[in-house]
Amino acid sequence: MITVHHLNNSRSQRVLWLLEELGLEYEIKFYQRDPKTMLAPPSLREIHPLGKSPVITDGDLTVAESGAIVEYLVERYGDGRFIPPAGSPERLRYRYWLHFAEGSAMPWLLLKLIFTRVPSSVPALLRPLARLICNGVLVKLVNPQLTRTLSYLEAELGRSTWFAGDSFSAADIQMSFPIEGAHSRGGLDSRYPKLLHYLDSIHARPAYQRALERGGVYALLR
Repeated sequence: MITVHHLNNSRSQRVLWLLEELGLEYEIKFYQRDPKTMLAPPSLREIHPLGKSPVITDGDLTVAESGAIVEYLVERYGDGRFIPPAGSPERLRYRYWLHFAEGSAMPWLLLKLIFTRVPSSVPALLRPLARLICNGVLVKLVNPQLTRTLSYLEAELGRSTWFAGDSFSAADIQMSFPIEGAHSRGGLDSRYPKLLHYLDSIHARPAYQRALERGGVYALLR
């Protein structure tokens, strides 16, 4: 039996979604973030030394990192579903977007979150200076990079219905987290109609909705 070690409001939500798309049986072990630090509880370290989510166990096997989990599940249980044929141009795009999600898209969103929150976490006397520095980083570096990334994604969705081609794939599941993050706090708005339509399309999928029912409240959603 596959067990998903599920941290609330985290990347593990898309693992639940993929399992629902694959129609696999699985169980969930729930973990809650610390309300002050937003970090995962120490109990997750019993599953993986870094104590981060997502992590799945499948029998005696433990798999961490969302991209690795997606690849493992599709290769072991997909039977050719949700992955383009080997050797096709779509397969190369599929692999690209699997890595792009965490390698290129998420770092800027994380920086946006960090530099937005830092001023409120320092002593009151230092907050004006911290706010000045953080706003400077956001305006001069982070926000322009986010805009460039979103414009690039918008253009790519002009090429095909889904990221890897005209068929839905696991790459779309992997890309969902940064796009939902951008919608929540990264500047994704009406300037990017194709990305908004993409969000509507994935949210309408029955498997996505079933994953939400099983996984619980998902605060990245608006």
